[in-house]
Order: sequence, then C-alpha cells, then structure tokens
Amino acid sequence: MEPFCHHVFVCTQQKPEGVASCPCNGSWGVLQTLEHELVAQGIDDQVQVTTCGCLGLCDDGPIVIVYPDGVWYRGVKEADVPEIAASHLRGGKPVSRLAWNDAERMKQQASEHRAHYRAMVKAREEAGILPDDLNEMIRGFMPSRAVLTALELDVFTAIGDGHSAEQVSEKISADPRATEILLDALVSLHLLSKKEDVFMNTPISARFLSKDSRDSARDALMHTAILWGRWSKLSDCLRTGTSIETDARESLWVQYFIAAMDRNARERAPLVVKAVERAGIKRMLDLGGGSAAYSIAFVRSSPGLESHIIDLADVVPLAQENIQKAGLTDRITARASDMLCDPLGANYDLVLLSAICHMFSVEENCRLIKKVFAALAHQGQLVIHDFILNSSKTAPRSAALFSLNMLVGTRAGRSYSEPEYVHWLKEAGFTDVRRVRLPGPSGLLIGVRT
Repeated sequence: MEPFCHHVFVCTQQKPEGVASCPCNGSWGVLQTLEHELVAQGIDDQVQVTTCGCLGLCDDGPIVIVYPDGVWYRGVKEADVPEIAASHLRGGKPVSRLAWNDAERMKQQASEHRAHYRAMVKAREEAGILPDDLNEMIRGFMPSRAVLTALELDVFTAIGDGHSAEQVSEKISADPRATEILLDALVSLHLLSKKEDVFMNTPISARFLSKDSRDSARDALMHTAILWGRWSKLSDCLRTGTSIETDARESLWVQYFIAAMDRNARERAPLVVKAVERAGIKRMLDLGGGSAAYSIAFVRSSPGLESHIIDLADVVPLAQENIQKAGLTDRITARASDMLCDPLGANYDLVLLSAICHMFSVEENCRLIKKVFAALAHQGQLVIHDFILNSSKTAPRSAALFSLNMLVGTRAGRSYSEPEYVHWLKEAGFTDVRRVRLPGPSGLLIGVRT
C-alpha cells in the first residue's frame, strides 16, 4: 500500500571535499526547489520527499528516484525540477531525457563504487588515518571562528547589496588582503556569493546576519562571539575548577546576552506556556526574567494574570523597554533584586525559573527552591525550565555541552539531571513533581505546593 501517489528520494550523502557526490553537484538545491515546486503545483500532499544516503552513482549525481514507478533520474539540475514535478509527479509521464534506463550499467557502476569505497576504508584503517567525522569535529572551530569574526566586524552589513573586498575593508577598517581572504572563506561556507570581484550576501545572511534586516540576529549571535573567549580558557577552567574571568563582561555584554536570551525565549515561550496549567493563576513571579519574553507570553495567554520580574540592575531597563513595547506596563513589573539573598514576596500562584538553575551551585539551587516554596500560595506551582540531563549526566548532548559552557562562564554552575531536580523539589516540600518533555534542547520540571 502506498500512502502517497509518489515517493521521491533525493541523495544528500555528504562526502569529503574533492570526492564526487550528489551534494557537491547541487542536490540540496534540487531538494529545496522540489519542495517549493510541489507546493506551487498543488501536489505537496500527494508526494512524499525523503533524503537518502549514497546510491553508488556519485559521478552522475544528483540522483533522484521516483517510486512506485521506479524511475531513476541522473544529473538533475534545479532547472529540471519544475518539469519533473509537472510531467511525472502531476501528469504521470516520466521525463525521458533525464531517466536512466541502463539497469546493467547502473548495477555495474554501483558495484564498482562499493568495491572502491570498501578498499578505501580498509586502506585508511590499516594506515591509522583519523576518521573524517572525528577530524571534522576537531577542526569545527574554523568555520565557526570565521563567521564570528564576520559578525564582530559587521561584515554582512558592510557588504549590503554588493561590494568588493577593498570597499568592505574600508567600511570595517580592516586590511584589504585579509578581508578578501575572509570573504572568500565565507563564500565557501555559502554565506556569501561572489561574481568576479564583487561579494554579495546570500538570502540567509542578508536576512539573519545583517544589522539592516528586520530579522537580524546579529546582536544575539554576538553573545556567541563573547563565549568564544570563555571557551578558549576551558583548559584553565578544568585546572582551577571554575571560570576564568575575561574582558567579555565589559561594554555591550549585557545587551548581547539579553538579545540572545530573548531570541531563545521567543521560540520557547509558547511551548512552555502551553505545557503549564494556568487555570486560576493570578500572580506570577518570573525569577531572572531577562527580556520579559516569558512574562509577556504568560500574561497574553491568561487574562487577569499579573507578572513580577526580578533580575539584575543592568537587566531591568531592558526588560522594562520590552514590557512597554508590548503595551503591558499595567500587568508586568520588573525590579532589581538578588534572588538568592533578597525576599521574593509571597502568595504567588506560579514561579518560573527559566534558564536560571544552571548558573548556580547545588547548594544555591537548594536554597533558592526552598525560598520559592515559601513564596508560593497553596496549590502554587514552581516551573523550572532548563537543560535537563539524564541520570548518567551524559545525554542529551546539548545539555552535556552546555554544562561546559557554564564551567567556563560561571563560578559554580552546570547542567543538572532530572533525579537532582526531583530530589531538590521534594526536599523543599513540593509534591506532584513531574517532568514535561518539550521539543528541542530544554524541558520542564514542575512541582506543586499542596
């Protein structure tokens, strides 16, 4: 039984540079064009598109296969996709000029490819060559550093609608030769395009990396550039057991940090709000509320709900600005306070700790959670939103790596496991403690004061 009229496979198997593959011949572009064309021709609900691994016909890629017809297309270009969609997927007539019908030759070529690949793997194994994926992981800082430097120097804004390396170098006050080297590298990363001596932004860099774009993420990503300096001290942090302070906290650190947190929060807040029982909630305390994104989301979802934000003195003005923009100054307030030392207030129906616990030590978290318990009304909820490790603290990977991020960036923070959170909540007096899994890297632990 076929649930769709057609099932299309597109090879996207990545291979080392210099090795023939469908991606190096443009299969990702073919895939994107196909998905767009199916929608444009009104048949996206009739065709299932799936990426697949190597089909053994790399020299003739990109390879596209259409089932149940069993038609193999080779050398497919983006310009060919509308014809394939209209003629074959909508009209039922394969595009003969692209179809590969020589089954014997196809089998021979695939067999030769398989034999060659196995011989290459064996030779590399015997020679003790570092596996490609491990080598790529170790050298992964190179493309990252190139993009971060481009962000720091605001290269994508300087390029605008297109400029030469020399023109860009003047705008960013950099050396022309060095600027050209960086721009060429960004072209190789598909973040710029180049025609003769003119560099231009790609659609994705123009949208997200240029300050002139409505969807610019530059300020948020500048926080990652700051993290680079901290991570470069990781070895020293391992020796001392805590972060090594750098100059990263100077200048625009708070602005970039809150911009990054706000961007994350605007994506995660709807998921958190949906997962929390909001019936009867009138008063909310948002500890470390940052940009106010979570308070804004909760207040908008619950008529009559008021939220109080507590954060550091240099963060509160940024929160107040966002609250004012949202038109919610009558329902959300923000004040400067130290959540670990100062009184929290009382009779809250909901207390939110979003991306807070990972900054503190075990002892600090235990003390804070007990303070939250005392600040809650009867049947009040504590909602902890954070990276949550498994019991072995080795997964998920994002949470384990974020624990290192806290090692280089805080005095005693780290990611914590679900058993640890459950123990802290129950020790503080919470009942009905439960885990709520959310799509993405973070989740919820919820406890109720009964």
